[in-house]
Amino acid sequence: MNTENTFLWGAAASSHQVEGNNTLNDWWDWESRGKVKEPSGIACDHYNRFGQDFKIAHSLGHTAHRFSLEWSRLEPEEGRWSAFEWAHYKEVVRTLRALKIEPIVTLNHFTLPLWFYKNGGWTDRRSILYFARFAKKAVDVLGEDVTYWLTLNEPFVYAFMAYIKGVWPPGESSCAKAFMVIENQIQAHASAYKDMHEAARKVSLNGIKVGAALSVSPFFPCREESPGDRLAVFLRNNLYNHMFIRSALNGIILFPGFHIRALRSRRAADFIGLNYYSYENIRYKGLGGYDMFGEPCYLGHHEKANEEKNSLGWRVYPEGVYLLLKDFAGYGLPIIITENGICTNDDNQRSIFIKDHLSWVFKARSAGIPAAGYLYWSLLDNFEWADGYSPRFGLIETDYTTLTRTVRPSGRIMADYIADYMKAALF
Repeated sequence: MNTENTFLWGAAASSHQVEGNNTLNDWWDWESRGKVKEPSGIACDHYNRFGQDFKIAHSLGHTAHRFSLEWSRLEPEEGRWSAFEWAHYKEVVRTLRALKIEPIVTLNHFTLPLWFYKNGGWTDRRSILYFARFAKKAVDVLGEDVTYWLTLNEPFVYAFMAYIKGVWPPGESSCAKAFMVIENQIQAHASAYKDMHEAARKVSLNGIKVGAALSVSPFFPCREESPGDRLAVFLRNNLYNHMFIRSALNGIILFPGFHIRALRSRRAADFIGLNYYSYENIRYKGLGGYDMFGEPCYLGHHEKANEEKNSLGWRVYPEGVYLLLKDFAGYGLPIIITENGICTNDDNQRSIFIKDHLSWVFKARSAGIPAAGYLYWSLLDNFEWADGYSPRFGLIETDYTTLTRTVRPSGRIMADYIADYMKAALF
């Protein structure tokens, strides 16, 4: 597929959320100790049913699909690769290719092999070498069938949920460890980027594109007239939204007010992945430590009365995707919306959500912003981490008793948008 001038339409998923029975990772261990609302179990059994699911995606006009490799399957013990599991994922990408669907592969979507986790996970400096080795192996095995690679999914969300809020494994509350995790993940991304491109060049695969999927939000001051609130918004935007990509491109990690680290490479991104769901109002909290980045408030000037929310209480703000695309356009790289979706039991709300967000993506494209793709989260209803199975994000409804798949009207409506806009040659 010629990807240079092709807008990528599709949906996304991650291994632990859909595959089922990922028994060798930290999340399975976390679940087995009763740390979650409900265990993942067989999930959607996508590991065995991926062919069926991809045929549905193809019928909906999708030209791209984002999924993640389950590292714990591929390297169940430190330094030991599973040829069987690598063959499985090779079949996955070739099934997508046969359907003319571009595979977009995430190397790490939160879950860690147990051996890696027990060695300290992302707090251990060896994690940089472990991850780069895994990334190189992925290109060696799958590179001829995969153009788009995402090294990490939402590093700041992972650090916050696992090491500050403590509701994901390992369940700690340490700002120092959270920053250590972020630093090591940026280092790991830069090392992986370099090793992946070197591995590709050795076998004349010069067209691979490597990026990362970043969770981003527009931030607004709780009180527009407050200098403190506006300062907190500025600092939070620079840390949460921009620090990862800026560090990867500049070759230097700069923690505001903390320290500086040099990376192994510069310009370590070929495109940018943005995961967008909602916005936040931010209030000044102080200038000490993590306080300098403010705290969320829920009665900020930007919030409207009776504002629309999803079933998890996240506020719906379609214009936000345009503001973020405009903000990140300054890096001069193609931008793919790697996640954007809504959990709701009202599928009409989902249809409107897709229509409204796509209209702002189209506006960004018309303004010359290099938006290169839109991936709805998610293809299937799936396991939503600490929230279990109750949030329903999917274009395809999953019956968790029978594992029956049913395309929702919103999935058909998105398919109609894809067909209409491609006919109109807007993309």
